[in-house]
Amino acid sequence: MRRYLFLVLLLSAVTTLFAALPAFQLKDVNGKTIDTSLLSNEGKPIVVSFFATWCKPCMRELQALHEVYPDWQDEMGVKIILVSVDDAQDVQKVKPLIDGNAWEYECLLDPNGDLQRALSIQSIPYSLVLDGKGRIVYTHVGYADGDEEELEKVLKGL
Repeated sequence: MRRYLFLVLLLSAVTTLFAALPAFQLKDVNGKTIDTSLLSNEGKPIVVSFFATWCKPCMRELQALHEVYPDWQDEMGVKIILVSVDDAQDVQKVKPLIDGNAWEYECLLDPNGDLQRALSIQSIPYSLVLDGKGRIVYTHVGYADGDEEELEKVLKGL
């Protein structure tokens, strides 16, 4: 029984990895509708980071990414896309947060948690990496100082 459960969990994890983002119509912070299945970066990797304005570890992660993002763009052509999971009551806080921190990330809004549920994301911050073909090749839950260095190694490995 334990082996069967382990196998099911392993297959679930492998199915998530190497899959593409599911197709959802989300708004960005400017009100434009974006189809998540069509996110691309001209064959270069994309980091997708799920966060909420009230999440302190999320804020630390996004600030750490902000510090390395210009180098990553120059060296690897990486694009970072944020997905806010703030509910409908708090979604109006997202754009001022991004603008106030001068974060140059694209940001999508998932106030109903549709994309979050489709990817079985249980907690945030949650980051995933899409390779140049749009496949999920890496996922990470939580944030501790230095996690961006591990993420950089993954990106350089692509």
